[in-house]
Amino acid sequence: MTGLQQKALTVSRRWRLATVLMASTVLVSDLAACTSYKPLPLSETAQLAPDVSQLRGVSPLQGGAAQQPLSVAAVGLLALQNNPDLKAVRLQHGLAQAQLLQAGLPPNPVVTGAILPLLAGPAYTWAWNAGISMDITSLITLSARRRGAAAAARQVDAQILWQEWQTVGQARLLAVDVMEGERTLVLLRRQRDLLAHRAEQSRRAVESGNATITVLAPDVAALQSARVQLDDAEQQQFARRHKLNALLGLRPEAPLPLMQQPDVPTIDRAAVLKALPALPERRPDLIALRLGYQAQDAKVRAAILAQFPPLTFGVIGGSDNTNIRNIGPQPTVELPIFNRNQGNVAIEQATRQQLHAEYAARLDQADGEVRAMLVEIAQIRRQLAAAQAERAATAQIARQASAAFAAGNLDERGYVDLINTHLGKEQQIVALEQAMLDKQVAIDTLTGAGMPLVALQEARS
Repeated sequence: MTGLQQKALTVSRRWRLATVLMASTVLVSDLAACTSYKPLPLSETAQLAPDVSQLRGVSPLQGGAAQQPLSVAAVGLLALQNNPDLKAVRLQHGLAQAQLLQAGLPPNPVVTGAILPLLAGPAYTWAWNAGISMDITSLITLSARRRGAAAAARQVDAQILWQEWQTVGQARLLAVDVMEGERTLVLLRRQRDLLAHRAEQSRRAVESGNATITVLAPDVAALQSARVQLDDAEQQQFARRHKLNALLGLRPEAPLPLMQQPDVPTIDRAAVLKALPALPERRPDLIALRLGYQAQDAKVRAAILAQFPPLTFGVIGGSDNTNIRNIGPQPTVELPIFNRNQGNVAIEQATRQQLHAEYAARLDQADGEVRAMLVEIAQIRRQLAAAQAERAATAQIARQASAAFAAGNLDERGYVDLINTHLGKEQQIVALEQAMLDKQVAIDTLTGAGMPLVALQEARS
């Protein structure tokens, strides 16, 4: 072997050694950057709080929650901080950020290489080749994909916020229904006791021979009807309390002291109508739809950019068995004869059109719901005013009936009927007040009154 051949062989060996060292360095650094596995065991016991004092957001001064009845607004805040579903939903933020990180990463360069040992023939050294290449098409669409992922991540945050609004609204609604339900139960128990006393008097009259069974029958029927109505109301009240406890992350049997009167502010019709044009900038569900539209618009751009022929560019070099070396560029272009990405462009454009229509429909629905509830509240107010005027009359008649009955100028049946009529009017008023408060809470939820504010910035193209 000549000196020139020995020198070439030495250089070739050095090249191979350098290649091995470089590959080893890349492999070690990659392994060092990898995330290690950590177990995350599931909980085997329920995490519901046994008492209100153990909820997040409860002041230490309210440890004895029985001395500190909760308002409707306070119940909403407790639901915001303790609802089990919200705790799980908020973790979607981390997932969206991870997807945003993944979408913003450029493609890795591809390194290829081969070593071909000399087995036989006139040559005198090993052959080898190495190359590096990059997907240019992925780099072209990277910016559009990043914008789309950023909008999608903000969309997830808006969806989380909208679920928080709905949870707070549901908790407020249940708190109102529980408070008003207690008022209804008081009236129904008074009605039952009144009819029970009347039925007992009729029964005694029948037993003593001073009345016939036909006198007792309607009294017993009225009592049974009152008992059924009271039982149904008590069941509904238990169900409301259990649902409210579940929203707050409380055990079903945990006591939840509430104020006697709901602290729901009166709806200002003019202010609500004035705020309607700002709903697209305030309502998280509308913001989420708009961000989703932006993400889809970025996908349309990426699909259009992907119409250009897929291009991979690299550099390759090597040496043959006679130690002849060469190096040069290696472009790879896909000929767009049949597939020019026209199918994906059509899919993304159709999806964008669908999202455009969905946003318009949701905006119409949001505006229409609020306007409809304002009309319904106005109607309930008229009905409530009429019922309150009638209650004044029935209350006066009830007082006169009590005085006449005490003086012996009115029989018990007439007295019970007049008092029962007044109690029925009181129940009607409570039902109307509850319906109006429910509508007011719903409008607050739909317009965002007292809700967590939107702190989201839309992705800019």
